[in-house]
Amino acid sequence: MSTSIDQAGAMPEAAGPSSVSEIVDSLGDAATGEKTSLREAIESLGEASFVPVLMAPALAVVTPLSGIPLFSSICGALIALVSIQMLLNRDHLWLPDWLMKRRIPSDKLRDATEKMEKPAAFLDRYSRKRLSLLVRRPARWVTETACLICGSLMPLLELVPFSSSLLGSAVVLFALGLLVRDGLFCLLAFLFLGAVGTTGYFVFM
Repeated sequence: MSTSIDQAGAMPEAAGPSSVSEIVDSLGDAATGEKTSLREAIESLGEASFVPVLMAPALAVVTPLSGIPLFSSICGALIALVSIQMLLNRDHLWLPDWLMKRRIPSDKLRDATEKMEKPAAFLDRYSRKRLSLLVRRPARWVTETACLICGSLMPLLELVPFSSSLLGSAVVLFALGLLVRDGLFCLLAFLFLGAVGTTGYFVFM
């Protein structure tokens, strides 16, 4: 069983929320009832929202929600699935039912979105179209591959403190760059990953 989310246009960022604040607001609005399913959260972002769907779990994993057992792994799986479909230039988003049925307490999701409001507004305030070469193909493939790698590593690093939040932060910057076509944020994400990787090498090796 699977869920297919149709996309209205050829470009994944053509529909759905167009800013980080809009993504955060959509996730908060989805948090109704006692628990919120991933399906409800995804549907709140719109039927054609590849990049917002990529950003949403990355935003979530940098909040206290990452303390929920296996939450980081689920977010990583979602990021990886969306990234690979972006690389394949699919015209609709497919997600498996077992993932879409996952649920989290709505009050925790609302608390998390409230904590994300100020950082989201900050990112929106300083994002604009620039260095567009970095968000167009072929450079865009590199960014999408980096998101795929970050998402794939999250389940493997579930027990390593802060690892998922650091990878999620990089994906947020990548996704923001793709969302508003701001290549500077993609560049910052690569520099951030390089710094994290270098620090991790000297700490653990």
